[in-house]
Amino acid sequence: CNIDRLFRKIKQFGHHGRQAGGVCGVEMALMDLAGKAYGVPAYVLAGGKFRDRVRMYCDTPNEETGTEMGKKLQERLDRGFTMLKMDVGVQPLIGKPGMLSWPQGMLPGDPEDKLERMLNIQTLQHPFTHVRLTPKGIDSICQYVAEVRETVGDEVPIAADHFGHIGIDDCIRLGQALEPYNLAWLEDMVPWQYTDKWVQLERALNTPVCTGEDIYLAENFRPLIHARGVNIVHPDLATSGGIVETKKIGDLAQEYGISMALHMAGTPISTMASVHCAAATENFIALEHHFTEIPFWNDFIAINGETKPIIQRGYIPVPEGPGLGFTINEDVIKEHLVEWDKGFFEPTPEWDRVPSHDRLWS
Repeated sequence: CNIDRLFRKIKQFGHHGRQAGGVCGVEMALMDLAGKAYGVPAYVLAGGKFRDRVRMYCDTPNEETGTEMGKKLQERLDRGFTMLKMDVGVQPLIGKPGMLSWPQGMLPGDPEDKLERMLNIQTLQHPFTHVRLTPKGIDSICQYVAEVRETVGDEVPIAADHFGHIGIDDCIRLGQALEPYNLAWLEDMVPWQYTDKWVQLERALNTPVCTGEDIYLAENFRPLIHARGVNIVHPDLATSGGIVETKKIGDLAQEYGISMALHMAGTPISTMASVHCAAATENFIALEHHFTEIPFWNDFIAINGETKPIIQRGYIPVPEGPGLGFTINEDVIKEHLVEWDKGFFEPTPEWDRVPSHDRLWS
């Protein structure tokens, strides 16, 4: 369609990581306008729909113990969510005796040195930190996950994320130790660029592995997909290229027997754009949601003229209105602007000069 041809012309202004957001936002807006011009939902412009509602998987903030995390996850189940995610990794182990081994300067709390502050676990890619899990550290993580399973049971799919910047060998050791807990997938264990390492992970583990939230455009997913280095691709509509491009990513993955989940940590606006893409993608499994405990999250948009809970018992119904199928509640958005930036669609010439320092990998 004309939108797609325009997008291919402007794609060079995007980039991996969050730097692609401007281009993706333009594409979503154009899909909304084109749908309204033709009087059809955006999913029609993406090829039609495979489902009338989109499953949400609910991410959950960290808790100190697995039992407390299990209780938080159970609250999500009680609200109707049928798929969940939690963080499992080295971060809670930092500072606890006997859990990790590392070169001095790589972890918070180490004696400060100017060079060491430049090269640490927050800024250095996973293979280069040389932070390693001890057997005690692996046992601690496994005990945490065991407590979660004891609380919520074995049937609900639970994905795991934020393992920390550890090397491939420790990713494999930890992944194998976690296999008894039947996790839905292990996410972003190493940077997405290292296709060979993803192949190594996928072959070594019996738990599905997943990445993609920082990858821009279908052609950049192609090496991982062709190598069958992942079991699940995980693009973010707001950085992967928008609705049509992300649909292409899902279709490419489907040719290789790989499913697609959608990363999302944004407002209802980008979430609803993701719903249209998910509806049009056959191998889609679930769309991420981070804001269960934010009461005003639903209030930013109105569907069919009505503001109400967008997620209904763990699913979002696919809207049938033209375009993206909602209107924006501008007054509500203005009420919740961040304190340090109260502007509302004002010019931002500062971004003509200041580059993004966003990492291009998770």
